[in-house]
Amino acid sequence: MTMAPDRVRTRFPEISTRAWEHPADRTALVALRSLSGFDTVLKALSGLLRERQHRLMYLATAVRVDDRQFRTLHQLRADCVGVLDAQSTPEMFVLQDPSVNAFTIGMDKPFIVLTTGLLELMDTEELRFVVGHELGHALSGHAVYRTMLMHLMRLSASVGWMPVGGWALRAIVAALMEWSRKSELSGDRAGLLCSQDVEASVRVHMKTAGGAWLHEMNHAAFLDQADDYMRSGDLRDGVLKLLNLELQSHPFSVLRAAELRRWIQSGDYDRVLGGTYPRREQDRNASITEEVKEAARHYRESFDQSEDLLVRTVRDLGRDVGSAVNTVGQEFGRTVTDLGKRFEDWRKN
Repeated sequence: MTMAPDRVRTRFPEISTRAWEHPADRTALVALRSLSGFDTVLKALSGLLRERQHRLMYLATAVRVDDRQFRTLHQLRADCVGVLDAQSTPEMFVLQDPSVNAFTIGMDKPFIVLTTGLLELMDTEELRFVVGHELGHALSGHAVYRTMLMHLMRLSASVGWMPVGGWALRAIVAALMEWSRKSELSGDRAGLLCSQDVEASVRVHMKTAGGAWLHEMNHAAFLDQADDYMRSGDLRDGVLKLLNLELQSHPFSVLRAAELRRWIQSGDYDRVLGGTYPRREQDRNASITEEVKEAARHYRESFDQSEDLLVRTVRDLGRDVGSAVNTVGQEFGRTVTDLGKRFEDWRKN
């Protein structure tokens, strides 16, 4: 691995996390951030999650990244922190584990864990993308808000003001999983902004899907797979796609690469590179209504453009697009707002 960056990258002073968050992810986060007092409650609850115990475990069993250990990762993290103008630098650990994985955990002070299996599979610029991806999770507060939602779900079961029947619970879990998948797409966008290397970003997903034999794979052919996936199959395959995806916390590797390509083709990536992006000082003025509209627009466009036979059949039957798509961002934002109000009422009583 080389220690020096291969080139100078554009930096984004005062960039807001909304610049890289997927519309459905951003809608949920704007709604959650609007619930005053929850951050304080969550910090109190973090003790129940044994967050400190988790950090101590990695401190004792993994290798902490700094200027003396894993200096290449230390440099990559510093580069990403500078590019995204992060106000703090999360701790990072390398864990001896042959599986290919990276994750960000913790509520009060999120930290990043990379496995040795990941390090052995990726080159330096691919690791830059991965580190940027995880930094994006930390800055967006994904670990915090995922924890919040899990607590709200547990609380709902105990106070009895939310239905917990099988289908109702399954629908809620499905919505949470959909948001989780969209948060991974947000992380990919943050990773690309850090690396500013489209080829490297695709290689990460190629290696995640097919392993180290990159010389036997092809960038264009890999992306063609996503197109084939979206338009192939009959109605049964459309249903099977939904079932395969339902309980997945991460999108499939091939589809993640295609989604990143879609973000680039939309022009949003170039606009951020050119300096047109939301600033942190504007976050307090972010409108839930506008974010809901943006999420609805995204899902509607995806629905209208989909070549999946199941989606085409629904569309051709003339059913209302809004009800057919059932925009997750919109419903999720409304649900979170309602949960927050009920939580406040319950706490006061």
